[in-house]
Amino acid sequence: MELLRELMHRQEQTGFLDDDMLRALSEERRVPLYRLEGLVSFYPHFRRTPPPRVTLQVCRDISCRMHGSPERLAELQATFGEQSGVEIEDVSCLGRCDCAPAASINDVPIAPLTLTELDAVRQLLASPPAPPASPQTGHNWRCDPYATPGDQYGTARALVAAGNLREVCIERLKESGLRGMGGAGFPTGVKWEIVAGERATPKYVICNADECEPGTFKDREILASLPHLIIEGMLLAGLTIGAERGIVYIRHEYGRERRALEAALESARQQGVLGGNAAGSGRPFDIEIFVSPGGYILGEETALLEALEDKRGEPRNKPPYPGQHGLWGQPTLINNVETFALAVSIIHFGTDWWSEQGRDEAEGLKFVCVSGDVTEPGVFEIPLGTTVNEVIEMAGGMRDGIPLKAFLPGGASTAFLPAASANTPLTFDALRAAGSALGTGAVIVLNEQRDLFDLATSLVRFFRNESCGKCVPCRLGSQTAVELLDGVADGQRRASELEILPELGETLLQTSICGLGQVALTPILSMLRHFPDEVPEQSAS
Repeated sequence: MELLRELMHRQEQTGFLDDDMLRALSEERRVPLYRLEGLVSFYPHFRRTPPPRVTLQVCRDISCRMHGSPERLAELQATFGEQSGVEIEDVSCLGRCDCAPAASINDVPIAPLTLTELDAVRQLLASPPAPPASPQTGHNWRCDPYATPGDQYGTARALVAAGNLREVCIERLKESGLRGMGGAGFPTGVKWEIVAGERATPKYVICNADECEPGTFKDREILASLPHLIIEGMLLAGLTIGAERGIVYIRHEYGRERRALEAALESARQQGVLGGNAAGSGRPFDIEIFVSPGGYILGEETALLEALEDKRGEPRNKPPYPGQHGLWGQPTLINNVETFALAVSIIHFGTDWWSEQGRDEAEGLKFVCVSGDVTEPGVFEIPLGTTVNEVIEMAGGMRDGIPLKAFLPGGASTAFLPAASANTPLTFDALRAAGSALGTGAVIVLNEQRDLFDLATSLVRFFRNESCGKCVPCRLGSQTAVELLDGVADGQRRASELEILPELGETLLQTSICGLGQVALTPILSMLRHFPDEVPEQSAS
């Protein structure tokens, strides 16, 4: 962690990492140069050459692609690309899908401004924006138990005073049925109980805020609006499992949100919530922030651990699992941003309240982010059991009144479903029965005019690009799929060759080390299953 932090710090000072700098750091830290080279070559945020005066990055992934990012990129390159000191490039998802087509200038997002406003972009290129102090938010979320800032952290204080914090936290989380909201859906209470039962010390609590999947930006809003719930959730977890140290692992594109969290952390320390006598417990607990050097694969929990240990972020073979053998080989509790925030609500209000928040047979609340062909994309707090159609209406309905064709209910790693499935409730079980998954809670909406073959191919290309390359099936299988899909799209390959994709997808599912390879072909396989007529006509044989 210290090596990566030092590399990030030095790049912030000079803009890039040259050979002389790496040699000097190698000597100072008595670390082999090849190890530093291995880190710098793995993480995409590091530069080896001096940066231009202005770097304009344009998101190329599904929500932004639907809103014309390829055309905007070409237009921007034609208009500004020859200016001295200006670099214009396409990049993977920036986490601003609600402002598609999204872009950033010198790592500062220009949202809510979009690339359609060329005069404004011209001004920003001439005078790049400075990072704002923190995001502006004005939401009142149902899950927040605190009416005023002065009430915050009352749950932890009350349980510490009662002397039954550990028992209450585990019992209420298990009874609530809360599952991890990062995509895997593992029962939260069970995870806390497992790590609490481990005897080895020290233990760690980690918040995974490395939200990099296309279409997914709900954790960004929670970081901005509810940082106190993330802090309190991690504190409750730390006191429950016996940890003294928490780490928030956050993607570097979330600079605004990081500053909001930093301010909340400092406030919590001043109030005695964090520190040597955390919330009056007589036990130390504090939280630090680690900024990711980039890469979607770091959202996988064991790859994240590798990064925190100053290694290349390649997933580990499991078992052992982080709960027993995590950071530095010690018991480690890892949950994502939303999970920690909702855990506070459950522990504060109780399981009866949580059950009442859901719809029909479902229990609880869920944050969903909606993007694509809706009038008002954004983040919504919904009762679990709300249907996809209802969520689309919350987002202002279908944009321009064009009917729904398909949707991704849980982000880029979940399967496409047709419009006929839009009355499916947003729950783990209902979406699994429908042939998809709740995933990250990212609903991506596509209207009848969309080219699903092109969009599904773009998602497979994303997974190919983001593969760490550690395991052969993922590395070669995703590349083979992209080459085939691109060949079919441009008429160089026969459509009948697509028949190999289900077998290839099953191979990746069974043999890839982590979830990236296991879901890499899910978008195209589900698109072909539900929309076989979307294969380009000129390629059919």
